[in-house]
Amino acid sequence: QVQLVESGGGLVQPGGSLRLSCAASGRIFSFKAVDWYRQAPGKQRELVAAITNDGSTNYVDSVKGRFIISRDNAKNTVYLHMSNLNPEDTAVYNCNAEFYIDDVGSTWSGWGQGTQVTVSS
Repeated sequence: QVQLVESGGGLVQPGGSLRLSCAASGRIFSFKAVDWYRQAPGKQRELVAAITNDGSTNYVDSVKGRFIISRDNAKNTVYLHMSNLNPEDTAVYNCNAEFYIDDVGSTWSGWGQGTQVTVSS
């Protein structure tokens, strides 16, 4: 059983920064991939950033240069560093993670509970 816990959301003024965390615990062999999504009220869920086990990253155009996704393998945690935030970044942010749970390629994937990010003056 693997659990994902997200943290780091909150209220921040425009231009401010936040760091979101997606921490996994349980039966984990190694990291495979993690995606960060967000959903604003009345809008579709959007893939914001992704990181794979080889360290490759991808970002939606609207956050390039402002958001950085990184991982700490020792802590089984993936971070989303968000800077120069603006009101359009207001949303519930969720991580979706996939991990190897043994050495023969079995995987587990799931979602965190979500964390609210509100950018407002």
